[in-house]
Amino acid sequence: MMNDATLRKIDLNLLLAFSVLMQERNVSRAAERLLLGQPGLSAALRRLRETLDDELFVRVGRGLQPTPRALSIAPAIEDALSGIERAIRPPAAFDPADWHGEFRIGLCDNLESSFFGPLVARLRQLAPNARLISVAFDRRDAVRLLDEGAFDFSISVHDEPASWHVRAPLFEQASLCIYDARHLKCATPLSLKHFATAPHVTVSLEGAISSGVDVALARLGHRRQVVATVPRFSALPTTLRAIPAIATVPEAIARCMAQLHDLTISEPPFELPADPVTMLYRRVDQADSRSVWFRRLFVEVVAEALEASGCRMGVSKDACCYDPPVLAEAV
Repeated sequence: MMNDATLRKIDLNLLLAFSVLMQERNVSRAAERLLLGQPGLSAALRRLRETLDDELFVRVGRGLQPTPRALSIAPAIEDALSGIERAIRPPAAFDPADWHGEFRIGLCDNLESSFFGPLVARLRQLAPNARLISVAFDRRDAVRLLDEGAFDFSISVHDEPASWHVRAPLFEQASLCIYDARHLKCATPLSLKHFATAPHVTVSLEGAISSGVDVALARLGHRRQVVATVPRFSALPTTLRAIPAIATVPEAIARCMAQLHDLTISEPPFELPADPVTMLYRRVDQADSRSVWFRRLFVEVVAEALEASGCRMGVSKDACCYDPPVLAEAV
């Protein structure tokens, strides 16, 4: 166990230097954020290494790679710094009506189609001087873009987050089949036979033909015929109105497309797993009043938009919002 003498050697500046290095993985960028020269940051890192008896970061190319010890202590240090920040700088009240600036959100295109319109409409009502920017991204780039400040938060199926990020659940997204009944003469709901024998259109940014749909179908002893693959959901409506084919897509965009383009939707004739859609944002923004307001607004808009479109999934609200903990009264 670390003794008191060792603890006294680790001050707040050292912990802050460690936290920024974990985020930036680069000494020069970390020094710039901390308003330090590189020699000063290098000296702080040297003190930490000596105190903790661990390298903490090793150089890999032009960047730094944290050691297992650094990765293990990072979550506790991030929580401690967040607690100190909340204690010494209570979040100021945010007034959206008087605020001038940008709100930035990362949305994949299927969620953008479902939520961007209602979100910008609500913002125009509550924050008339604000601007909403939707940033396109690949799920694999979400963490990097978030750290670079490309958006306030991203909405996607995110992987396990880093210690300085917060991943909050939103909803479990099921899939629906969508097609043009004027071309494809199938009864609703679709039968397994009709599904397996009909042509299919898939959506894949990488151009992949196979997906979880094919895995589930193979378990039942069937295969489907994929006749076209597009990288974005926006191409689906015109494609489905041009050819007799089925697309199996997330429920929210399926219902949106059906309403806008007079298409037919159906439950898949076999069980498909739901995707956990989550919100990813920086831990440092957890208590920021502007960020809290924007996250809450988005969750409200999502819940209303899903209900209005006929989607059945519930939306987690509390997990995406920050409320200061209630402290027990001193005895």
